[in-house]
Amino acid sequence: DAAKNQVAMNPSNTVFDAAVIGRKFDDPDLQSDMKHWPFKVTVKDGKPVINVEYQGQSKTFFPEEISAMVLQKMKETAEAYLGTTVKNAVVTVPAYFNDSQRQATKDAGSIAGLNVLRIINEPTAAAIAYGMDRKAEKGEKNVLIFDLGGGTFDVTLLTIESGVFEVKATAGDTHLGGEDFDNRL
Repeated sequence: DAAKNQVAMNPSNTVFDAAVIGRKFDDPDLQSDMKHWPFKVTVKDGKPVINVEYQGQSKTFFPEEISAMVLQKMKETAEAYLGTTVKNAVVTVPAYFNDSQRQATKDAGSIAGLNVLRIINEPTAAAIAYGMDRKAEKGEKNVLIFDLGGGTFDVTLLTIESGVFEVKATAGDTHLGGEDFDNRL
């Protein structure tokens, strides 16, 4: 969101949209998405790279490097708040991310200096947060997590029983969210 807030002042150097990570440059969805981005994406070794100008120089970054910058900032913020070093992390991704995108996200965590213990779906993380204070409740609870975000739509159905979470189904749509509504308007 911070990137999008400054896009009007510096559009070609404002990078957003995690969906580029872990994809091949010739991915049809990536090619379609690129038409809506103000920043420049080119190809290197079959992978997309993001081109920006920084202090008068042209710089090229792989998506994992951009994601690592965000994760590094989050790591620093957590360390400042906790007053201790953060080494391990659980990182969330959109439910629709494929194995390649999940691995690329894990790689970004490593670049940021984190030991990524697990990659979990964002709706599942929301369910875990919801269920943290409900462990004492008796019986099985069915929970439907509906996540309509700025660029994606994810749904997860799970059960919670005795503090155990079991994901029953997950689905998502990479092109159903606030940005897509804006583009249609």
